[in-house]
Amino acid sequence: MSSKSREYSRERHREQFPALVNKVYLNYGGQGPLPYAALEAISQSFQRIQEIGPFSTQANNWVVEEAQQTRALIAAELGVSATNITLTENTTVGCNIALWGIDWQPGDHLLLTDCEHHGVVAAVQELQQRYDIEVTVCPLINTLNQGNPIDLILQYLRSNTRLVVLSHVLWNTGEVLPLAEIVQVCHSHSTWGKPVRILVDAAQSVGVLPLNLTELGADFYAFTGHKWWCGPEGVGGLYVAPNALESLHPTFIGWRGISVNSEGKIFTQPDARRFEIATSAYPLYAGLRTAIALHHQWGTAEERYQRILQLSRYLWEKLSHLPGVICLKNSPPESGLVSFKLANGSHRELVKFLENQGIMVRTILSPDCVRACVHYFSLESEIEKLVAAITEFIL
Repeated sequence: MSSKSREYSRERHREQFPALVNKVYLNYGGQGPLPYAALEAISQSFQRIQEIGPFSTQANNWVVEEAQQTRALIAAELGVSATNITLTENTTVGCNIALWGIDWQPGDHLLLTDCEHHGVVAAVQELQQRYDIEVTVCPLINTLNQGNPIDLILQYLRSNTRLVVLSHVLWNTGEVLPLAEIVQVCHSHSTWGKPVRILVDAAQSVGVLPLNLTELGADFYAFTGHKWWCGPEGVGGLYVAPNALESLHPTFIGWRGISVNSEGKIFTQPDARRFEIATSAYPLYAGLRTAIALHHQWGTAEERYQRILQLSRYLWEKLSHLPGVICLKNSPPESGLVSFKLANGSHRELVKFLENQGIMVRTILSPDCVRACVHYFSLESEIEKLVAAITEFIL
């Protein structure tokens, strides 16, 4: 496809997202916009349930089929088997399933990085208080522009390390970690006769990076559908590697995670469904599947990622040439997240100023900065409007 045809295709593609009208939306890392087709799929699903009777054999069969289709599509996107996908509400729920499902013993060690979302950090702090485990924070932020994250994590592994918690794409800086290499280092570091497991916060990687989790080798990979996949809020997932499944125990248990035989005996589901609990907003599943299908209409996962890289480089270069603006990375990011600072530190004021002009970005607390996110269907003209508005704010 020629560049002119691709540009036309992108403009037509954007027309399917009502949130992109009359604004410059650059907050995909917080929440992606729903396309019209996903909204319609959700509405039709709600209506379908009411038509057949919300609590009936037919409705139950419909729910089971919707869940199966959604797990299968997610699994295909991630290069794994559907039997290893747990349907959740969001990334944080997936992380909590893994964090609380390990048989922690006093003195066990958990390694966390200093670039994790505060929701995960808070869960780890609660684990530490309840189970008297040791927690170490690895200064991963120091490897943003120099140093090797693999070597750094290796330095922080201990003889009693049970779990390493990190993000595939760091939500604050946009750095993409060499996950496969980190997993290999951790897995080769057996402790107390038990393997070192790796829990990955994938909130900023799913829908951005072309992924094959089988090849990456992480034990637990938690993600959401409402960010870069542009699905509805309330649907996410957790990948549990086959060799980690039996070592992880359900913390919350409900009817979706069990089966009952004719004698009333209860059995845990044999696959990752065991971590699902009970009733969910099932019509959202169709919304997520529809959103994912829409992305495929534009191009493959690799093609979409390459376009994200082009746009993030364009934004990074524009910002790098602005006086009074410092990009966190000294080279173009390998994700859609571009974080930067103002020399005068007036980040909150800038975000408010931009939103008043219909340009949506956000602040990050640590490090104190502003984050703009570009997707494959973002436009160069949107980037130029952002840069012009920042220039106006600075001057």
